[in-house]
Amino acid sequence: MAGAGTDVSGGSNKQVNDDIEGFAVAVVRDEGSWKVTALERSALLDLGEAERQLRDLRATGAVFGLLDVDDEFFIIVRPGPSGAQLLISDATAAVDYDIAADALDEMNIEVPDLDPDELDDVDPWEEGDLGVLADLGLPDAVMSIIVGDTDLYADEQVGMIAARLGFADELSKVLDTLGH
Repeated sequence: MAGAGTDVSGGSNKQVNDDIEGFAVAVVRDEGSWKVTALERSALLDLGEAERQLRDLRATGAVFGLLDVDDEFFIIVRPGPSGAQLLISDATAAVDYDIAADALDEMNIEVPDLDPDELDDVDPWEEGDLGVLADLGLPDAVMSIIVGDTDLYADEQVGMIAARLGFADELSKVLDTLGH
């Protein structure tokens, strides 16, 4: 895993840890109700750390994480026995963010070979499992529409996911406590 703020090619176009804004929350569906809790800030910086925090919840119901990184993109992390299911809303973010590069690496997808200075001219695309939350009521076709709406910020897309699944109020309360 690459460290934030470093680039193996010697350059340093990646986001520095202290500069990353956003939020990371765990969402648990247990016995018909939703529970949303904040994850530690380290979950925004390291995909393995996000997975560890989600696994440590030891919930009996469905568990997944929503990571909003700098309102630029989001990652859904759903731990499972054979590894995590992942969805990243913008694969081009891997050019600038280590956690996005780690998500692509985990899915065996190469980081796009794009010039960081030309990213604004490239249309974003998602990578991963659009059906990651289908069993909870968010079909892959609907997820595709949400991630395809590039006029929305990542927090707005996450809000749409929460509204569609029915935990928007719980998410809002947690985000209020986080100052978002």
